[in-house]
Order: sequence, then structure tokens, then C-alpha cells
Amino acid sequence: MTIYVALLRAVNVGGTGKLPMTELRRLCEEAGFIDVRTYIASGNVVFESKLARRAAQAALESRLEAYAGKPVGVLIRTGKEMADVLHANPFSDEAPNRTVAIFLDGPPPADTLEHMTGQGNEKVALGKQEIYVHYGEGMANSKLKIPAAKTGTARNINTIATLAEWAAQ
Repeated sequence: MTIYVALLRAVNVGGTGKLPMTELRRLCEEAGFIDVRTYIASGNVVFESKLARRAAQAALESRLEAYAGKPVGVLIRTGKEMADVLHANPFSDEAPNRTVAIFLDGPPPADTLEHMTGQGNEKVALGKQEIYVHYGEGMANSKLKIPAAKTGTARNINTIATLAEWAAQ
């Protein structure tokens, strides 16, 4: 059995993609996942499965699409990978609620930083399959655009720390 952390894209954010966490747990259990736990209402779920990562991702995506009537992006990391993301945070001296990791399906393109626009006081660094951003004045007023992050999903360091802790139990 492998412990996975699934991060759903665009769920319960800004009035779009409504998905009650009770439904997310039910869908995960229907997929055969065990010890399913959701964290806050933004599409974070920790579970165990016998399935390989891509198979677990496909099982969850198909159930979510049937539920929502449209594709819902899912990114999956193992518990160890989630802990690695937390420990690799290049902005660990900054406020964790203003620092995010944008999770991607693969490594960020080498030219990611060159194609950003609207950067103010944000700090940006590339990880293995993540883009780290520290929003010095918060995300709400940021004009930063990162084209390579378009299909990713962001979580702040506090959320990542909790998910990594849950996945380690």
C-alpha cells in the first residue's frame, strides 16, 4: 500500500468547482482507496491505495468527471514526495501562509522564469515538479503571471506541512 496525497485543481475556489468534501471522500472510497481523509475544502485528500500513482490518479479523475460533468485536474504525490516539497522550500524563512508551491505534472520548463510577467516583490524559484512563490504582500493584489503554472495547483506551506504530516502517520 502506498500513501498518496491528491491535490484537486480549481475546487471550491472563487465560487467554481463546488465539491463537498464528504462527496470527495465517498468518491475516493468508491475507487477502493482506504483511510481517506480530506483537509480543508479546497480539494486535498490523503489516502492509501494498492494502485500505482497513474492508476490511482485515473480512477479519481474518472469519478470526479462523472460527478462534476467535466474534467477535474488531479495531481498526486506520495507522502514522501510531499515531505520533500516541504523541505525543499527555498523560502523557509518567509511567512508560510504567503509562500506556495505550485504543483505540476512534471518538471517546470527551464525557461519558466523568463516567461513570467507582472512580477513585483514576489520571489520565485523552481523545484523538481513545483514552482515556489513567496508573495511578500500576499496573493490578493499580486499581478504575477506564470504561464508554466497554468495547469498546476497551488498550496501554501501550512497546507503542505499538514498534508505531509498526515501522510507520514
